[in-house]
Amino acid sequence: MSMPVSYTKYLLFISFILFSSSIFANANKPDSLKQVDSLKKELQLTVSDSLKGPLYTQIASEYLKFDTISNKKERLVYQEEVLKNTLLALRNYSRYGDTTGLRISFNNLAYVYHAQKKYSQAKWFILQSNTLSRMKNDSVNIIASLIELASIKKDIKDFKLALRDLKEAQQISAKNHYARQQSEVQLGYALLYTSMKNPAKAAIALKRHRAIDDSIKKAEEIALVAKEHSLDSVQLVKKKVYMISNKRISRLSSSRRLVSL
Repeated sequence: MSMPVSYTKYLLFISFILFSSSIFANANKPDSLKQVDSLKKELQLTVSDSLKGPLYTQIASEYLKFDTISNKKERLVYQEEVLKNTLLALRNYSRYGDTTGLRISFNNLAYVYHAQKKYSQAKWFILQSNTLSRMKNDSVNIIASLIELASIKKDIKDFKLALRDLKEAQQISAKNHYARQQSEVQLGYALLYTSMKNPAKAAIALKRHRAIDDSIKKAEEIALVAKEHSLDSVQLVKKKVYMISNKRISRLSSSRRLVSL
């Protein structure tokens, strides 16, 4: 039994509206959520369990942008997505003994719990990250975990232990000549001294932070100029080689013509 023409047109119209709505909704999605959709599709197509952990971590990293969202409910949704996907990643990394993946997961969990003011959980996870970094003698991530640990302790008014963590981070960064990490430590000091109602020390730390950042910027600019000069030199050498080779070819061709004559 065939459907009436009017009903068929109605179904086609509804299908068109639904299709157009889905396109419009996707077009208006933030780039981060479009990336999430793409990663979720990739996750469904991934057969190997060992490859799923990094995909869950990538999805979580897109939701880690929750601090850019002003709406509290939406921000909470993003945070919960970070927790959900990170815990799935954590389970995967644990199964395959991926210590780098575990450390990243611990950092993400600590970051979200800290933002949610769940300090006990945040502290526990950042301590796990710190332990893994020390096992691998990973100085950069030891410093990063100490700075985050100090920030958590600052928020719970445990100022003495926060100072101790920053002092250790400062010692490691100075010993290894890590300028960027030294800058981050000084910023940590500035925030801590502000919470401790010590504006004089906070100002000194902030001044050091800015001075280090300026020196890093100048060093990068010098390196960029040197790289450009190096590229120009290479191009000049190539040009000279090309001109010399062309002259040789030209002379060889001329000598051959003379011989043939």
